[in-house]
Amino acid sequence: MNYPDDFINKIICGNCLEVMKDIPNDSIDLVITSPPYNMRTRIRNGEYTTREKSEHFSKKYRYFDDDLSIDDYYKFHKKVLNELLRISNLIFWNIQIVTGSKEAIFKLIGDFNKQIKDVVVWDKGFGQPAMHENVLNRATELIIIFERNGTGRTFTKSYFDRGTMDDIWRINRGKSNKEHNASYPVGLVNRILLGWSKESDIVLDPFIGIGTTAIACKKLNRNYIGIEISKEYCDIARKRVNATPEPLFI
Repeated sequence: MNYPDDFINKIICGNCLEVMKDIPNDSIDLVITSPPYNMRTRIRNGEYTTREKSEHFSKKYRYFDDDLSIDDYYKFHKKVLNELLRISNLIFWNIQIVTGSKEAIFKLIGDFNKQIKDVVVWDKGFGQPAMHENVLNRATELIIIFERNGTGRTFTKSYFDRGTMDDIWRINRGKSNKEHNASYPVGLVNRILLGWSKESDIVLDPFIGIGTTAIACKKLNRNYIGIEISKEYCDIARKRVNATPEPLFI
């Protein structure tokens, strides 16, 4: 693949680690992504295992099992974050701490403590009932913001006025999509785009799913690159993006 012709404003089907190898250093202005949460890894009799029932509401993806071992989940996302920090200086990484991700995420936070610039709490308005007794409902998710040099809390670049950007974002989770039950609302992406990018910037989402980041970019006149391992989701994302009108202010 040739950068930028084969990448800019495209949905690319493939493993993000393989695709990102062809993206040059420091060529991406902003990364916005929400990787799978490993929802179907659970604890049974004190050991991590895969949830048995395929129809359980923890199954958020039609074409992905979402049940890596804790070690595999950790190793994969460490590689992804290292690659993202090679190609971009600014990464918004939306995650939820669940049983299958908790240990790996806390370990990753330790590994990348020098690159973590700040953390935003996304308040979704309400939490789904917990899957088990004695477990908190999860009404929030975390957006961990990385910069290559995370020293201090001052961003290298941002486009919001002093005193206007809080660290708790109260944005309803939005309507569930029948094709992809783990997609985040376009309003969440819009807030990041308006706060940390300008028109014609290049925005990458290496887990683009059914295209929410690309749709927000198209509406706000940003360039996008989407990577998705599922061909079915790629097809859905392309159709959704193609159906999105061009911004009126171009």
